[in-house]
Amino acid sequence: MGTRTIAVTVAAILVAAALVGGGIWYFTRAEGRDTTETADTARAEDPDQTATISYQRLTGPDRTMARDGRGAVLAVFTDGARTVLVNGPNRTFREPKATTAAINTQAWIRLAPEPWHQGDERAIWFAPWFDQARADRTPDVLAIATDYLIDAPAEEDAKGVRFRGDASFGPVKSSGVGRKEQSDFYDYLGVPWTFPGAPTTQPAPDRYGAVDCSGFIRLVYGYRMGIPLLGTNEPGPGLPRRAYAIAESGPGVELVPNKRKRATAYGTLQPGDLVFFEIEDGPDQLDHAGIYLGLDDAGHHRFISSRERIDGPTFGDVGGTSLLDDGGHYSTAWRAARRL
Repeated sequence: MGTRTIAVTVAAILVAAALVGGGIWYFTRAEGRDTTETADTARAEDPDQTATISYQRLTGPDRTMARDGRGAVLAVFTDGARTVLVNGPNRTFREPKATTAAINTQAWIRLAPEPWHQGDERAIWFAPWFDQARADRTPDVLAIATDYLIDAPAEEDAKGVRFRGDASFGPVKSSGVGRKEQSDFYDYLGVPWTFPGAPTTQPAPDRYGAVDCSGFIRLVYGYRMGIPLLGTNEPGPGLPRRAYAIAESGPGVELVPNKRKRATAYGTLQPGDLVFFEIEDGPDQLDHAGIYLGLDDAGHHRFISSRERIDGPTFGDVGGTSLLDDGGHYSTAWRAARRL
């Protein structure tokens, strides 16, 4: 799966968010410590408007937005979630074998060391972490998600485990039609895995290099980014196995609840959010999941997921457009969203 440059415009999301009311306060660095300032005082001491960072509270969901002295958005921290949207250099992602769409984005999705709480900008851990996150150019959630597209180059770690590269969806069914599901992240890796309170799970040899939709999310957010992983679908401190369980009891914050009808809350989403669909079974159970990428270059809401028809992770348009807002197969099947 080729490294597809994704064109996502995050500006519209952040501008919309900025319109929501909320209080603003400012911090300046003085003698190695953080000191609270009023807006007027902070600006008077910072005529260039570059050193001061302001923090604004917003709702829907509850979150804190960090801005620089000129008002530009630096980052978004969501109450109860570890994923943080940090604005950085613009990138473009593409997947030419599956779509003509591109995503241009300044959004870099990082994981904070703990879920965000109101006022954490004053916590001891925050300033050093935020400084590092703003300067970090190592792969983030979006870049890691594209590590498994068609023709993506393979890479092994120091132990010889292939941790990135073109992934399939699963082995061919015995009927010769379609692909089997149930390929988890450890099947892709080809390594045994021990989940908390459970015996070691062995990878299936015929599933090496494969991940189904929830296995893909667990590979990206769990194995690569470090969110704890569960071996069952029961509620617990980590990512459960199946899509419906992640939507119902996964870590983080429920953004769009499943009301068993098409969801249209596009303005609630930001890149990195998980989106859930009902596409195969009954209406009472969500059976597909993906990672929201943001707006593509045509202004559509695009996501990436591992799918049977294209045989692996894609944000392309083979076997249905990877869009939430075009009236297509996945668009009408979108039901819920969660921010980890």
